[in-house]
Formats: sequence, structure tokens, C-alpha cells
Amino acid sequence: MATTPNQARTLLLTYFGPFPGVPVNPTVALAEGAQRLLTRMRPDLNVITRELPVSYDGSSTALRAALQDVQPDALISLGVAVGRDVVSLEQVAINLDSAGIEDNDGDQRCDEPIAPGGQEAYFSSLPVRASFERLRVAGEPVEISYTAGTYVCNHVFYEGQRISRELGLSIPAGFVHVPATCADGEEATEGTGIGGRVSVADAGRTPEAAPASCPVASTPAGADYPGVSTSTPLKGVRKVVAKRMMESLTTTAQLTLNTTANAAGILAMRKKVKNADPALGLGKITLNDLVCFAVSRTLPKYPVFNARLEDGVLTQFEQVHLGFACDTPRGLLVPVIRSAQTLGLKAFSDEAKRLAGGAIDGTIAPDFLSGGTFTVSNIGSFGIETFTPVINLPQTAILGVGAITPRPVVAADGTIGVEQRLNLSLTIDHQVIDGADGARFLRDLVAAIENIDVTVLA
Repeated sequence: MATTPNQARTLLLTYFGPFPGVPVNPTVALAEGAQRLLTRMRPDLNVITRELPVSYDGSSTALRAALQDVQPDALISLGVAVGRDVVSLEQVAINLDSAGIEDNDGDQRCDEPIAPGGQEAYFSSLPVRASFERLRVAGEPVEISYTAGTYVCNHVFYEGQRISRELGLSIPAGFVHVPATCADGEEATEGTGIGGRVSVADAGRTPEAAPASCPVASTPAGADYPGVSTSTPLKGVRKVVAKRMMESLTTTAQLTLNTTANAAGILAMRKKVKNADPALGLGKITLNDLVCFAVSRTLPKYPVFNARLEDGVLTQFEQVHLGFACDTPRGLLVPVIRSAQTLGLKAFSDEAKRLAGGAIDGTIAPDFLSGGTFTVSNIGSFGIETFTPVINLPQTAILGVGAITPRPVVAADGTIGVEQRLNLSLTIDHQVIDGADGARFLRDLVAAIENIDVTVLA
């Protein structure tokens, strides 16, 4: 369907009705949650949800009617995948119905084509790989799947592609499998994801797992562990972070270099902007803003640091898309300041505040949680002097910012004084970055921080 730039686009989001004996299909909550979130965050997007029956023939009829009625600009179908604990972005649908169980109409099929004489398979026309990367970076449990099975989900996936083409709708279309969110007969609940949506972390919950707020108490198992204990399985964002950190440490050659910078310059700059005329809007610029700003000005001189290493291929970027670790009620998120090297100090600080606020209150758009080329992690406010930051894959380096601490210094005349020093820890992937290059980067970053007034004007 043709649309003008000022015309709202329409997304058709389908979900399945209940199975026999199960009053609520988990895809209902996912579809409704997505509709609420997108309506709030994308006013230019009209999201329409439609229920499909768990029926071969019935789903085809209902899907055709929905496509004819809505005339969408894109189609996404949701289904439940029993036995999977992550969201599966389906890549291919095959022209085959074959399952050992009946559909809701009592129809059991064995090796029957969905469309006799039709195309053997359809690939998803959704941006599967890009969506996977965005969700993975956002800490969501997700995978790319190359089998949608041969039950009604695969049937709908195939029919969505076939029918839309038959109706002359040249639209992106595809299928997403989600794990079950509720036990049989259990009512669906509001999600815990960003903005209160039903997140993929919620979709990954199993009935057997106790919620984090209700740890399972146990009696002592033996003399090795006296006293009462609690056991809580890792899940959601925490589980994904754990997996990604282990992946980072096991697939990269990480080397951390530590140094300090004279903090006099940024402390003076912070005092100056804090006391500036309120009309200038500079009062909210923080020390972290100043450090990150200096990073954005240093990175263009070192393209291998502003890069991604994936499958043995190093991609270096001209634009600095700077990620910064953000502690939120939902866990660790990394918002990304796009083209950070082009922003002035005030614009840089304003964008960082906007993104951090959105990450904390759950309103940040997913696009701003992916695509980073370098990450800064600052835990200096907790009094931590130095630490070993873990690279945020597939990036090649990460900077850790520690606390500002007093250090004794010996002046040229032999007198001893005290200097405020900012602690910096740079972790590099030694596969593509040499230690000497890491040292040079830190040297230039220190100079940019110590001379922040000049850095801001450059």
C-alpha cells in the first residue's frame, strides 16, 4: 500500500487464540503490550492486532480477511514455541503441514502441502538480522531460528507471505516465536520490560521458576552449608548479561591498561558550568559528560577502537556512536549517543540526559539501545578507583571510569603536594588492538581530559 511521508503507516500484528483447555494464549499479552508501547513511542505508526485461531484452515481464512481489511504496510505474526526459552526470530517458512497433534478443529495433518503447487519456502522479509542485533544489545534473550516447525505457526508464517503477495501487498512480513509466559489456565500478567511492556524476558519465564521477589527457601543440605539458604535461578536480563559476559571473556583476548589523569581541568570546568547563567542551560553538565565528551573527540584518531569485530571481520566506523552503561530498575542498559563526535558539549550532555532518563523510566526507543561502536562505564561515583571493564561485544574496546582520588606529587623544586587524579581503565581486544596502541589512546585521552577547555573549543 502506497503511503505519503506524512501518512501514518500501519502494522498488522497477529496472535493466536486459546488452545483447548487453556483460556489465555501468551501471544495475547505480547501483542497487546507491543501495541501499547508502539502507540506511545511511535505516534506515526498505527498498530492493529488480530486474533487467529489455532487451526490450519481457520488461520488462513482469518489472515486473508485481516490483510484485506487492514491493508497493512507490514505484517508480524506471533506464536508460542513450547520448549524454547528465548524469543525466536524465524527466518524461513516451508510449504508443509505435518504434526502429531490435532489443531483446534480436530484436523491432524501429515506431510501435506500448505499450498499444493505453491512455492516450496518463503524467507522472512523482516529485518531479522538487524532486529536480532538490537535485541541482543538491549540484553534480551533472542535467537535467529531456521525452523518454524510444521504446525499452525509455520502455516501462518507461510500463508502470511503467500496471501500478501496474492493480494498485491508488497510488504515486509514474518513470524516471531515466543516462549510461554503462563502456566496452563493461568492469567497473563503485565510485563516487566521497558515501559511496562511484556518483554522477552517475561516471555522466557517458565511456570516452574519462582519470581525473583519470591526466592525459594530451603533447609540446610549438609554440614558444608549450615543455615537456611535461598536459591533463585538467573533469568531475564540478568541471565542474558551473564551469558554475554562469559561470551565476551571466552571469545576475545582482553587486556586492561590503567592510568590516571589530572582532574583539575574537568573539576574547574564543572564548577564553571554549574555556576554559569541559568539561561545558558549548562548547569546539568556532569563530570561524566565531560569525560565522555573527551572520549568522543579522541576516538576518531583511533578507528580500530571505534569498531566491531564479528566473525573475523573488523569494521571501523567514521561516526562515533558512544554507548554508556546505565543502571536502571530493569538492569544494566547501554544507551547510545548517535554521532557523538558532531555534538557540542551542551547538546552532548542534553542527549545523554534524555537517553539515561528514557532508559530509567522505560520510554527509550529500542534503536537507541543498539549500534554502539564504543562504550564507557563509569562507577567512580561509588568510590571505585579502578576495575576491569568487560568488552561489550562485538566492540573492540571499553573504557572504565573510576573515582577521582588525591595522589601525592613531587614538584620540580622537590616539594610534595597533593593532586586530584581521575582513574581510567581501558580494556582492549588484543586480537586487533596492540598494547602500544592502547597506551597511545590513553595518552591522548588523558591530554583531552586535562585540557578539557581546549577540547570543548576544538
